[in-house]
Amino acid sequence: MTSWIRGLLLCLLVARISASGGEFVQRPPNDSIFSLAEKETVLPCRFRPGETELVVQVTWYKETPEGWEQIITAHHIDGQTAFGAWSGQVRFNSSIPTEDSSLVVFSTDVSHEGRYKCHINSYPFGNFDQIVTLMVWTIPISSLEPVILVEGQSYRQAASCRSLARPPPQLSWDTELHGQSINRSWANGAVTTYFSLHPLRKMNGKKLDCLVWHPTLTTGPRRHQNKLVVHFPPDSEVTGYNGDWYVGLEHAALTCTSGGNPKPQQFTWARDGEALPEGLTPHPNGTLEFRRPLSQSDSGTYQCVAKNDVGVGVAEVEIIVSEFPLRQAMTETMTMVVVGVIAAALLLLMLVVIITVTCHHKKKNKRLKRELTEKKEEISTLSWQASLRRINSVSTDARGATEESIPLRVEGTLSSLGEMAPSRESHSTIMGGRAGEGGGGAYDNLGRPVLLNSQKVRESFMDHDEQGTFLPCRVPTPLPIKSTREQKEEWSRPGSSVRSLRHHSPDYTTPSTTDNDDEVDEGLGGPASREHPDDQESQRSRSQVSEVHSQLTNSTKRFKPETGHTALSPHASLVHKAQIV
Repeated sequence: MTSWIRGLLLCLLVARISASGGEFVQRPPNDSIFSLAEKETVLPCRFRPGETELVVQVTWYKETPEGWEQIITAHHIDGQTAFGAWSGQVRFNSSIPTEDSSLVVFSTDVSHEGRYKCHINSYPFGNFDQIVTLMVWTIPISSLEPVILVEGQSYRQAASCRSLARPPPQLSWDTELHGQSINRSWANGAVTTYFSLHPLRKMNGKKLDCLVWHPTLTTGPRRHQNKLVVHFPPDSEVTGYNGDWYVGLEHAALTCTSGGNPKPQQFTWARDGEALPEGLTPHPNGTLEFRRPLSQSDSGTYQCVAKNDVGVGVAEVEIIVSEFPLRQAMTETMTMVVVGVIAAALLLLMLVVIITVTCHHKKKNKRLKRELTEKKEEISTLSWQASLRRINSVSTDARGATEESIPLRVEGTLSSLGEMAPSRESHSTIMGGRAGEGGGGAYDNLGRPVLLNSQKVRESFMDHDEQGTFLPCRVPTPLPIKSTREQKEEWSRPGSSVRSLRHHSPDYTTPSTTDNDDEVDEGLGGPASREHPDDQESQRSRSQVSEVHSQLTNSTKRFKPETGHTALSPHASLVHKAQIV
């Protein structure tokens, strides 16, 4: 029983002592350290003891396949000691290892990578351990190996890029070329990438850079610059001939240029497949110099052959040496062309001006002709209206007699009508008997003079109307027709005129003549067919009235009577509206 109590007390004492022991501080994340090769590496280990605890000794170990290998130790009284191969390669970070037990490796190597243990001996609480894993990174070691390609080769490798580092790097290509890349890796941390394509001439000089990606390269990938190299035969061309070589030209020269890769180093000149004439010197850079003035015999086809390591390029040019400079002839030709163009332009301008002026004058003449026609029509209208006004001038009689109530003397008209009907036996146009009967005028039953109404008279009236003759119609009169002697006496009076034939009779009203009355004249036994007893005197009267009638027809071409009431001038009688039947 006593022994059991003693064991229980001892356990409680040990637990109390453990609970009051120290601890490790400032431990690395995940207990791992990353370091670069050939750089100094610090393995952290800091122990904070308790209030009554004392750190007696600190020791570092490295894990090996055989177990833990002792590296260095430090005693709070005896000092520090390094063991074996680690001597001269490691040390404590502080001069008081019991306070700061961190281990410093001077030049870190890949072989230093592994697990390390920091062991603390304290009093009275015992031993404490901290495990730290060291990972050693190496800066990538890279290289780029270009490959020289030749145009026409098959699909093949154009460049390779290799890099070695811990951890293994990543490689890529930066290019615009169309190709394929393949990557390979090895256990020692080496990585290689290959870029392959089908070589073409246009790919020569294109960018083909290798990029290396690694954690140690914090500023970005490492770039290995490279340009693709593709060899191809020369592409020759002859320059220097401007097409204006003439006899006597000095310092003439031809140059053979080529774009081959590599640049051609050998040039050969020939003319028409034969050797060059005298006075011409070829140079190694591809220039053919004419050391003398040109002559017409220098004309011909010149050939340049350029050669490089891949192949040859041939270029030709035909040289024509003229007798005179082409520029002078072209200048004269251009002068003539310019003069011709100017003359043609002036001629065209002149034609345009002439056409424009002609069109303008034609339009102006048409306008003037149209205006003249309008003026003539206006003058004709005014003359016709003036004639009507003279004929239709009204009397000063204030009674305002109507047109139908005014008689009209028609002796001259009846005589004209009688003349237009010569086929009839009677020379009188007045109803009431023949010309020899009574010697006076003939009237109808209402006291009106009777007009012939035959078809021939109507046709005669139409003929006179078409010729512009004054055609009076329906000429009523209240008075008997005067004899020829009385008419002569009246016309021979001073101041007499045609208008004296018309008498004013306001109290007389002319009755209307109907078609029934006119139809009486058509018969052979009617009153119109009878002869007047005084035929000779009536014939003379008709002649005199015809003269007056001709005067009327000369003054006016056509009379158109107006209807309604018309005021007449004081010097003329009113004109009764007439009708042709």
